[in-house]
Amino acid sequence: QVQLVESGGGLVQAGGSLRLSCAASGRTVSNYVMGWFRQPPGKEHEFVAAISWRGRTSYADAVRGRFTVSRNNAMVYLQMVSLKPEDTAVYYCAAGEIYASGRYPDRYKYDFWGQGTQVTVSS
Repeated sequence: QVQLVESGGGLVQAGGSLRLSCAASGRTVSNYVMGWFRQPPGKEHEFVAAISWRGRTSYADAVRGRFTVSRNNAMVYLQMVSLKPEDTAVYYCAAGEIYASGRYPDRYKYDFWGQGTQVTVSS
């Protein structure tokens, strides 16, 4: 089993920045793809970004150029800049054994999920 705990969410004005962190414990995640998803109010989960154990990254079009995903041992980060009100959501960290980069955005490929952290961007 893998336990994931997110932190770093909060309230920020449009144009501001936040860095989310995800701490993994339990089974090693060194061979897992680590993903970030978000769930805006009243909407389904949507893919944000992912990073493989080799550092290969994938981003949703809505965040590319503004968000950066990185990892270091058992920590995964999501640096968010130029935040917009439409980025408001609960952000989740997830881990999965995924071997095709084209599948990184598929939330059903992730086996373990954190509890989420709220990000609110005011206009």
